[in-house]
Amino acid sequence: MDLTLDKQLEHQNMPGQGKPGSPAGRIISLIFVGICVFGVIYAMQTGNMGLAVFAMLFACLLLGMPIAVSLGIASLFSIYFFTTDPLPNMAQKIFSGLDTFPLMAIPFFVLAGNIFTTGGVAKRLIKLTNTWVGHIPGGLSIAGIFACALFAAISGSSPATVVAIGGIMIPAMIDHGYDKDYAVGSISTAGSLGILIPPSIPMIVYGVTVDQSVGKLFLAGIVPGIMLAVLLSVVSFYIARKKNFQRSEKASSQERMTALKDSIWSLSLPIIVIGGIYSGVFTPTESAAVAVMLGLIVGLFIHKDLKIKDFGKTLVEAAKTTSMLFFIISMAMLFAHILTLERIPHAIAELIVAWNVGPMIFLLIVNVLLFVAGQFMEPTAMITILAPILYPVAMKLGIDPIHFGIVMVVNMEVGMITPPVGLNLYVASGLTGMPLLTVTRAALPWLLAVIVGLALVTYVPGISLFLLNLL
Repeated sequence: MDLTLDKQLEHQNMPGQGKPGSPAGRIISLIFVGICVFGVIYAMQTGNMGLAVFAMLFACLLLGMPIAVSLGIASLFSIYFFTTDPLPNMAQKIFSGLDTFPLMAIPFFVLAGNIFTTGGVAKRLIKLTNTWVGHIPGGLSIAGIFACALFAAISGSSPATVVAIGGIMIPAMIDHGYDKDYAVGSISTAGSLGILIPPSIPMIVYGVTVDQSVGKLFLAGIVPGIMLAVLLSVVSFYIARKKNFQRSEKASSQERMTALKDSIWSLSLPIIVIGGIYSGVFTPTESAAVAVMLGLIVGLFIHKDLKIKDFGKTLVEAAKTTSMLFFIISMAMLFAHILTLERIPHAIAELIVAWNVGPMIFLLIVNVLLFVAGQFMEPTAMITILAPILYPVAMKLGIDPIHFGIVMVVNMEVGMITPPVGLNLYVASGLTGMPLLTVTRAALPWLLAVIVGLALVTYVPGISLFLLNLL
């Protein structure tokens, strides 16, 4: 279940945590707002629509408006004052942008994630991973990390993964003598695997935005996702052994087989969904609907943890999250229309090519840019705004479009676990009652592992393209 941007802003402005709500933060924000307003005035005098749209966008963001609203205001302002396009025609452009079949997968995967969260899938995956690795140093943390990876292969959502796994695993780790910081840091970071291991909503948005195969993107995310899960587990193992945390008793072979039997339906869900896509039985979009139906069948009739009386609430939560995502996508498409009118992506591509920047330096620039953007934007907004700008440059430099998409998605992972808009950090803070700063500090060792993984994915394309080349 994703947090809305309004809820993020509510958290960000809580006093006493070094947020923009403090006097110093307000003064700094007002200074930057003043600079942006000056930029808007200057742009109107010189007829520079590109400067106007970005200055207005940042002014709105600094004033605390949600990203979708900021994008819409900046776009409509620029269209009204700098073009002859009638404003009513913008509704047509928004509708045509959303009238894309792959986008139908988003509400289905959001609903599927909510169903899996309440349908008993998470606790069975936790029990399975714990019986197999719970006895080694940091075993409960490692079990939680791989439970996150397995749940990510069903839900496609990072916050949903943190809620489903963290709600069970964090208290269990604390009860077994693990540091609370250690428990929260490992699970909040591992939850970011939800947007990398397929199915992945950001991958769907990237595929639609730059017209690439969602199925290929799903396949390309598997190996990097497993690699990151291993890197996170190495960090958990090292810290646990150094601090000599208590270990669980080693499960017997019979207990392992029982846990495997109990979780067989939970494990079969990603196999059916992903296997169905690559066997040609259904498309990625159709697989989302299949995931919902399988989740209902397993939750209602097999696990029996999903109750009919709770299903209405599940639908409402899914509708809220979907509305937020589609509002961002629609406004970002309007913003992309402005960028196209001004030929901003082409100008940036020509500028970078003129600098004779090679692929390695360009990818470094992309990582730095996305890291900065990830501090202020959530993944859907980042992709819909920046992919149309960066993608043409990547193609001119000969970078594989699928590899480039995975690089962008791993950058989204980093953004999910870094403040001030790190959704996973807010979810973990809400689950445990810990201050955001404490959660952020606790996640640092695992964040470093994700950054190492990002470097490997960026400069070793074979990690992303291995399965594509194999098949």
